This record gives sequence, C-alpha cells and structure tokens, in this order.
Amino acid sequence: MKYRLKIEVNLKPGHSDPEGETTANLLKELGYKAETVNVGKTYSIILKAQSKDEAKGKAEEMCKRLLANPTKDNYTVRIEEEE
Repeated sequence: MKYRLKIEVNLKPGHSDPEGETTANLLKELGYKAETVNVGKTYSIILKAQSKDEAKGKAEEMCKRLLANPTKDNYTVRIEEEE
C-alpha cells in the first residue's frame, strides 16, 4: 500500500528562531499585530509500506536519522492511506 506521510518539524521552546523573529517584525511593520512567529518545515512523503504501523515506524526512523535534530527539534507525523 501507499501512504502519505505529513511530517512537521519545529524548534523546541527555548531555541532561537531568527527567521521567525524577522518575519514577526516585518508583519508588525505592515500593520499586523503578530506577537510571535515560529518557522518550521513540512515534509510530504509518499511511502510504500505493508501497513500503517510500518509506515509510522519508517516515518519515525526518517525523522531520527535525517529530518529532525533531536537536540533542537520537535516533530509530528500524520499518516493517511494514499489511493
């Protein structure tokens, strides 16, 4: 089966986010009342796997090996069957 993995990677609290800070400042200059902005990455991956559990395991492995730095990043994984 094919599964669509949606993996979101964001900085853990306490880590500096210069891109988010710059974006917040620019939004304020444009007249928006943005207090904080956090920048993250979203990965959308189509993966072949035997089951949803296997797809979840592969997604966790991808995050730990490449997509997220466990020292500074949190991540979430959503999995949907792909038709």
